[in-house]
Amino acid sequence: MTMKRRSFLLSGVAGAAALAAPSLLRAQGTSLKVGTYGGYFQDSFNQHIFPDFTAETGIAVESIGEPTGEAWLVQLEQAARANQAPADVSMMSQVARLKGEASSLWAPLDETKLTNLGNLPEHFVHRTADSRLYGTGAVSWYITLVTNTEAYPEAPTTWGALWDPANADRIGLLALASNSFLLEITAATHFGGTDILGTEEGVMQVLQKLAEAKPNVRLWYRDEGQFQQALESGEIPMGQYYHDVTGLAAANGQPVRSTFPAEGAVLDSGSWVVSRASQMLDQSQVFIDYMARPEIQAKLSRNVGTAPTVGRDLLDLTDAEFAAVASDAAPILPRYDLYTDRADWVNQMWSEMITG
Repeated sequence: MTMKRRSFLLSGVAGAAALAAPSLLRAQGTSLKVGTYGGYFQDSFNQHIFPDFTAETGIAVESIGEPTGEAWLVQLEQAARANQAPADVSMMSQVARLKGEASSLWAPLDETKLTNLGNLPEHFVHRTADSRLYGTGAVSWYITLVTNTEAYPEAPTTWGALWDPANADRIGLLALASNSFLLEITAATHFGGTDILGTEEGVMQVLQKLAEAKPNVRLWYRDEGQFQQALESGEIPMGQYYHDVTGLAAANGQPVRSTFPAEGAVLDSGSWVVSRASQMLDQSQVFIDYMARPEIQAKLSRNVGTAPTVGRDLLDLTDAEFAAVASDAAPILPRYDLYTDRADWVNQMWSEMITG
């Protein structure tokens, strides 16, 4: 059985499903509109997160299913110009978050209202250039090196396997620079880290090195299900994929494994931000603070399969529960600035040198 949980997590579902909440709050128009990725992800929040939040705080929640990609960012920006907020709080990808920051779309947050902010590592605390807080990490997930255990009885230990001539025509990789983070993987593997990506000259060096792996690539994939089926069958026995989904497939008896390479796995994430047009800033901050509590992050890991955004030492997850979604090893953090500040150029070079 092909596991398509991530497709459910990230698929856009139109419309909103209001949760049961105190009728008085709803009658007064004080329900908090919270946008999350649609489909399975939204269903999980509706079932496991929002009811308990409402029961504890008395704040009714209206659940909004966001479309994928940057379509939601466009909707929020257009609505804000009319002083409307389709959602008060939204879960945004990092590239969309940065673009919203650049257009002053997000409301500043009051740190004195966020007592759990200290639970989050620095990369999950988002500030403007003048140090004003406007967002926090919501959920995260890892992209790891995956293999078919029948084709590879021994797990590879490094991303360097992508360049190994022994793996010619055996590898599946995500097709876009902005979702594969192969520039960051290449930089971490061959150039000692991602600092080299700070200049166009450095990016060109990394692209040239990544191009050396092209003979090994059987599939540049956009359809995750297509790659997963090929991985499980052994047709494409190595590649990059999502740690949590691969673990689910292995738990369902598929001959696949996820490995955190020595250089680190890629840690991607979504963040909470508040539209500047929202009239519910106080309630939004209560929600954002609630989501930064360790027990809530542990609940997400157990029920949604996301990696926690708070420190491992704060969680009551068992070793097995933690390993199912995360790693203690230092991750490779995406250089999201590449896909905002230099997006057109990076995409052009990527097409010419890598997938073209």
